[in-house]
Amino acid sequence: MSVMPALYLSHGAPPLADDPHWPGQLAAWSADLPHPNAVLIVSAHWEEAPLALGATETVPLVHDFWGFPEHYYQVRYDAPGAPQLAERIRKTLRTAGTPVQDIPDRGLDHGAYVPLVEMFPDADVPVLQISMPTLDPRRLYEIGRRLAPLRDEGVLIIGSGFFTHNLAALRHVGGGTPAWSAEFDDWGHRALEAQDIDALFDFADKAPAGRLAHPRTEHFAPLFVTLGAADAHGQLGGGRSVIDGFWMGLAKRSVQFG
Repeated sequence: MSVMPALYLSHGAPPLADDPHWPGQLAAWSADLPHPNAVLIVSAHWEEAPLALGATETVPLVHDFWGFPEHYYQVRYDAPGAPQLAERIRKTLRTAGTPVQDIPDRGLDHGAYVPLVEMFPDADVPVLQISMPTLDPRRLYEIGRRLAPLRDEGVLIIGSGFFTHNLAALRHVGGGTPAWSAEFDDWGHRALEAQDIDALFDFADKAPAGRLAHPRTEHFAPLFVTLGAADAHGQLGGGRSVIDGFWMGLAKRSVQFG
C-alpha cells in the first residue's frame, strides 16, 4: 500500500451539517483519498496528559457543546474501534519514552465525528482518537514524527482544529470576515507554502494577529501533529490547501500532505 496522506482540517461545529457547501467539500476531499485501513485523529477538544488513547470499541459520542438545538445531540457515528492500532501506538510511543494511558470509555468528540460524518458517512472505517498531552507545538510535532510510520500501514492521520478560532472576538464584529482572521489565514497559508516550520512553531508571536486569531492555541495545535507526520516522510513541500475560505468569520483552511 502507498503511504497514506496526513491531513489537517478545520472541523467546524455541529451546524456544519446544515451548511450548503462545506459538507460537500469534505465529501469530495475524502473521495479523492486512498481508502484508509483506519483513521487516527487528534482533536482540539481533547487535552489529556499523559497522552491518552480513547475507546477501542464503539461507544457513545461525546457531545461536548452547549446551547444547540436538540437534534445535534442525537447524531450518532458508530464507526468501529481500532484496537490493533491502539496497541501499535502504545508500543511505538512508549518505546520512544512517551507515557501513554488508556481511557476506554472516551468516545469521539465533535472535533472528530463532525468532519468524519461528512468524509466517511458509512462509518465503516475504524477510528481511534488520541489526546493532545500538551499544546507545545514542538512536542506535538515530535509526536507526529513518531506516529508517521503508521501511514505506511494504511492509517490516515488527521489533526482536527480550526485555522483561526476566537469566538469571543467574533461577538464584537458585524457580518463578514474580521481582519484578524483574514490576516492570520493569509500568513499561515504563506508559511505552509514556504515550509517555514520555525515561524509556524512561533505563530503566536510571529503571525499578524497571532494572539487574536488564537487566544488559546488548542485549535491550531493539531496542525503540528500533522506537520510532524508529513516531515518524517519528507513531504512538507508537497502540502496543499484543499479547502479554504471562511465560515462565520473563521478560516476553514484545511491542508493535505502526500
